[in-house]
Amino acid sequence: MAAGETQLYAKVSNKHKGRSTPSLLDPLLGMGFPAHTALKALAATGRKTAEEASDWLRCHRNDPSLDDPIPQEYALFLCPTGPLLEKLEEFWRDSKRQCAKNRAHEVFPHITLCDFFTCEDHRVECLYEALKKAGDRILGSFPPTVPLVLYSSISYLGFFVSDSPADVIREFAMMFATEASVLADCTVKPCTKQLHLTLAHKFYPHHQRTLEQLARAIHPSLSCQWTAALYSRDMRFVHYQTLRALFQYKPQNVDELTLSPGDYIFVDPTQQEEASKGWVIGISQRTGCRGFLPENYTEQASESDTWVKHRTYTFSLAMDLISRKDGEASGRRNGELHASQMPRGISSIQALQATIARRSVLVVRHGERVDQIFGKSWLQQCSTPDGKYYRPDLNFPYSLPRRSNGIKDFENDPPLSSCGIFQSRMAGEALLDSGIRVTSVFTSPALRCVQTAKHILEELKLEKKIKIRVEPGIFEWTKWESGKTTPTLMTLDELKEADFNVSTDYRFLLWACASVKKIKRKANGNW
Repeated sequence: MAAGETQLYAKVSNKHKGRSTPSLLDPLLGMGFPAHTALKALAATGRKTAEEASDWLRCHRNDPSLDDPIPQEYALFLCPTGPLLEKLEEFWRDSKRQCAKNRAHEVFPHITLCDFFTCEDHRVECLYEALKKAGDRILGSFPPTVPLVLYSSISYLGFFVSDSPADVIREFAMMFATEASVLADCTVKPCTKQLHLTLAHKFYPHHQRTLEQLARAIHPSLSCQWTAALYSRDMRFVHYQTLRALFQYKPQNVDELTLSPGDYIFVDPTQQEEASKGWVIGISQRTGCRGFLPENYTEQASESDTWVKHRTYTFSLAMDLISRKDGEASGRRNGELHASQMPRGISSIQALQATIARRSVLVVRHGERVDQIFGKSWLQQCSTPDGKYYRPDLNFPYSLPRRSNGIKDFENDPPLSSCGIFQSRMAGEALLDSGIRVTSVFTSPALRCVQTAKHILEELKLEKKIKIRVEPGIFEWTKWESGKTTPTLMTLDELKEADFNVSTDYRFLLWACASVKKIKRKANGNW
């Protein structure tokens, strides 16, 4: 370890002496990462776990800016939770659908307490201490409710915070700025102007009336626990556009970026002279690398999608000192500094409402399948003489999952086309925007249906929470397929190997359907 590295490590490690929790830096240094890059990774991932930081470092091993001393920018927001947040998010969705996207959609519902400021990577943990100290000092005087008054103009719509509660909130922001200056040696500018929660900004004037009508459906008196949240962002990309990758892309040339679904790409609109039509030059948030990418593989993302939440402090007087200390201990493990838990009365009411809520069944048709576009001989068009798959057209899928009997089983169990994958994702995005809550997913064992379910769940951000239940009773064997040959469908083991989150515990009822009565379940899991 060089002399500079040793001094930096000594400075940071001294901060941790006498603390009960072990340093997150030590495991990273033990893996051989330099101190300055390890601290950079911790700051970029919110200082949650050493595993997240080490994964970040491995992804950024080819990042040309990895060794650059560029700190993150931080900001403190007061964020609503509970029923009020749900109503605000409903407004976000409805206003975007009815009046197009405006500047307010770039960020989640919030009240700005402190503008963005920089903090050196080795001092970030001091910001967490500043947040907790300021929160503990103001907790006793924090208003039990924050009165919000609707205000509208030709280019702005939002809630203003009434004077007396606003003074207390501004005092909290000032306390945090003072503590951060002392503990983290940061220059923090607290908000001293009218506190406000923006609903819409820089919209078309003819949308004002519609936006006002939607805003009047939000009742500011709804139950809410306010949470102070510390976020960070990469200061280099403040004025860039943010794109989200929809599809996987494998570079064809050395100057192209690798894309995986969900990757965020920063694009500078003023630096696109070198890009051909349909292509853009961007920097991957996941790897830090710069290169060309096909623009039609992406969609516009919100500015705050790439922000990192570090710590939160929730204001409430509904618990005593002992339970508050217990909440802090468990909250630190989740990156939160809780002052309380949800009052039992509120949580009980919400649980009851959830129990008696009306249930519905959504029936979704699968996306476009390859044989409907390329005909019955589609498999011959994309397979080599030795039975290997290749992609002759961009509307063919990027790859095919492995099957025990080889590629021939796809002939009667075709996958989605690239357009079919896109359609499935769009369906999932529409469900997300509509606010529909999905609790269970059942699908036919046909590959195209399992794929459709997977992509919808990915857009709903539920792909890891909800397992797909494969139900053969809803399989449709129509006249589209020629001949009387019954298809060989993928087994649950094959689906799991192909990264489909299918349930192995689900047991379907005995069924007999005229369209599928010849298909039986074999001992090895085939249908």
